[in-house]
Amino acid sequence: MGAGAEDISRIRRLAHDFLARLRVPPSACEDALLIISELVTNAVVHALPPAALRVRCTRCGALRIEVTDGGSQSPLPSHTTSEDEHGRGMFIVAALATRHGTITREGGAMRWAELCP
Repeated sequence: MGAGAEDISRIRRLAHDFLARLRVPPSACEDALLIISELVTNAVVHALPPAALRVRCTRCGALRIEVTDGGSQSPLPSHTTSEDEHGRGMFIVAALATRHGTITREGGAMRWAELCP
């Protein structure tokens, strides 16, 4: 059975608690939680299991969010309109993140984003 909306909501709550312990400023915390939601949702909906989330501070003080999954393809650009409810996740990540990208390897992919709080 795949992960559902309840699982993603639980991950978001756990991430919120973790970011609070890191003392991430509230505005950066909201951006980070939205990025986490989008990357985890993409991994659950469009990729293969297993999926894993990693959040850490880098040496230069950025917040790095990584989601790995068993898929091997980068998400394809979507042709969405402002009326569409789906397909804008990676555009949201790109708009909020200082840097972002995808690393593909044999057996999986990692999508990552960095924020400078």
